[in-house]
Amino acid sequence: MNESRLEAFSDGVLAIIITIMVLELEAPKETTFEAIIPSFPIFISYLGSFIYIGVYWNSHHHLFQIIGTVNNKILWANLHLLFWLSLIPFTTSWIGENHIDAIPVALYGFVLLMSRISFFILKQCIIGHIGKTSILGKLIGRKEKDIIFSAIYIMGALLAFLNTYIGIGCFVIVIFFQIIELKKMRNSMISIVNTNQVFPKID
Repeated sequence: MNESRLEAFSDGVLAIIITIMVLELEAPKETTFEAIIPSFPIFISYLGSFIYIGVYWNSHHHLFQIIGTVNNKILWANLHLLFWLSLIPFTTSWIGENHIDAIPVALYGFVLLMSRISFFILKQCIIGHIGKTSILGKLIGRKEKDIIFSAIYIMGALLAFLNTYIGIGCFVIVIFFQIIELKKMRNSMISIVNTNQVFPKID
């Protein structure tokens, strides 16, 4: 199967996820600046989740731009990723309304963790498709950052029961480093495309 259909479907799902999140932002009835203040935590949670989904959309785009075909494992792994990302609007709304409560923050961290794990599984399925010895396979096959980011998510979810702001801070740190990782990934992908070193297998 050509990768374009998978990417188009994924783009549509991510667009719906963002749309659902923005619909949670209710405009205040009053027309004063004071009326906006209660909605500030909800907006911050929306902003963080928007950036998080944007990072995954970019990473997903760069990966599939240089893969000519996909197999059944990749299709299911991609659906697995979209499942966890589709839960972000719910957890974003809950954490926005109850940002000082531990359980919403911990659940938010759990969803972020599972999204990271599911993206790791997707990368492993891609490696199995194109080969571990390929340039792309070696690039995305590194597990160190996945382990570190996952550990920070777990730590943030647990620390939320001591102090929710520390837990949220852990999530923000990961998002910051994921943006840096994305930039490096993009430059590496451009280099691979320019040297034409990716030759995916066709099932």
